[in-house]
Amino acid sequence: MNHKNLTVCKANKVIEAGYKLSLNEQRVVLACIGQVDSTKKLLVTDEFELSAKDFAKLFSVSDENAYQALIDVTKSLFNRYVVLDNPYPDRPKVKRLEMRWISSIKHLPDDGKVILMFAQDIFPYLSELKNTFTKYKLEHIGKMTCIYAIRLYELLAQWQSVGKREVELDWLKKQFQLDESYDRMDNFKSRVLDPAVKDINDHSNFQVSWTQRKTGRRVTHLIFTFSEKQPAKAKNPDKEKMICGVAISEIKKYARIGESWEQAAMRIKAEKQRSGRPK
Repeated sequence: MNHKNLTVCKANKVIEAGYKLSLNEQRVVLACIGQVDSTKKLLVTDEFELSAKDFAKLFSVSDENAYQALIDVTKSLFNRYVVLDNPYPDRPKVKRLEMRWISSIKHLPDDGKVILMFAQDIFPYLSELKNTFTKYKLEHIGKMTCIYAIRLYELLAQWQSVGKREVELDWLKKQFQLDESYDRMDNFKSRVLDPAVKDINDHSNFQVSWTQRKTGRRVTHLIFTFSEKQPAKAKNPDKEKMICGVAISEIKKYARIGESWEQAAMRIKAEKQRSGRPK
């Protein structure tokens, strides 16, 4: 598995769907989605392998913890589902679709790996994607530890070309499947929003900030502004430090006893201008 090249592609319907997965459940699902060729047809026979070794590399965890994570995830992931509103444009009477992520999980304990197959209903949202989809490098979320950070990152990546997204607070809570304990804004902010934004800023390729909009006295919308981080400029190890336009190595070679480096540099520079070489 080429870890650097794994790219997650999802139809925007799934990016905006309602579901809740644990951190490691998300990691397993995304690692398998990253192996799907989104331009081709997904088949019922297609299998996606994930080893503890690959899991450890992708998500920066120890090999021992990675294998245990795979075991724990396979106990629960089979029963997880995703909810789409108005899933079929050509079937308006279907208002809601509930579907599983995974149809089967094969366990290979001797090899420290699992093999997953996606549920057939989710095929159109992962394969043969043409227009309304979002893609990003798996490594951009690989070090995140907040489950809401990954979801929020995907919602922002969907609008990357704009660099700004406004979402209705109640809609966001619904899609994250948050219970009534998050109704208070301070609870939502401290338990979901702030940790998610911090995770994105610390570990992803995005730098994000947010503001809120009120309707009356109640916060009803969140406005996210974000941009892609600029890569740090690599230092040129071959570029030698200069003093007064003269390389330090040259000063060391031609400096006279009692001269400061600046005095030596100025003399060497003058001699080079007169005769072409220092003495």
